[in-house]
Amino acid sequence: NATVLAGVDLVVERGEVVGLVGANEAGKSTLCLVAAGMAPATIGGRLDGTVHVDDLTTATARPYEIAQRCGSLFQNPATQISGTAPTVWEEIAFGPRNLALPLAEVVARVDEAVGALGIGELVQRDPARLSGGQAQLVALAGVLALRPAYLVLDEPTSQLDPQGTRLVGDALAALAAESEVGVLVVEHKTDLLAVLASRVAVIDGGALVAEGRAADILADERLAGWGVEPPSALRLARAAAAAGVALA
Repeated sequence: NATVLAGVDLVVERGEVVGLVGANEAGKSTLCLVAAGMAPATIGGRLDGTVHVDDLTTATARPYEIAQRCGSLFQNPATQISGTAPTVWEEIAFGPRNLALPLAEVVARVDEAVGALGIGELVQRDPARLSGGQAQLVALAGVLALRPAYLVLDEPTSQLDPQGTRLVGDALAALAAESEVGVLVVEHKTDLLAVLASRVAVIDGGALVAEGRAADILADERLAGWGVEPPSALRLARAAAAAGVALA
């Protein structure tokens, strides 16, 4: 049996955003599944070591206990749209309603998530008739409406345009700062991580090869060798320096 992740030791505290970067097939999505308590239960295999979500251990906790503390969003929003709701509003309300919350609380949570992501114009739409980017925002709103203590996000902006990417980035930053939500986010858009993440970890071949302050890791000369493109501002500065051009 192949080892997918090896010697990974990573902590995400409440109120911080930790970015996770690496080349394709480096193990980022598997690490997300493990962190969210979905692996090995949903994908098979064996987990050596432990994963803690506050005082819970994912190997022994019931799935609903983990789900109420750790929300997750993966690359394909279609896998997280219930298919049972006639409108986007009811789709976002699906999770809170299943927690048996009072109606007023459900309404407040849905409205809060809709406002955070700027998708008010979608609430009466059929969830089955959304673009990929719109569906991604709706799926994220459904996760936010559960108000988890932690979020595990695997490329949440992969289907979004620059405006949608900014909305998601702003919403995540506000969640971390104001609600003390801990966020682990896999993201190829290092420009976003440069302004969103407080720390960045690099995974290569299933192992964490670097971790530290976002500014330090994103400026690391080894980043390209790990299959990660540095932020555009840094690439521009380096290109200008190589050409002997001074940037104002």
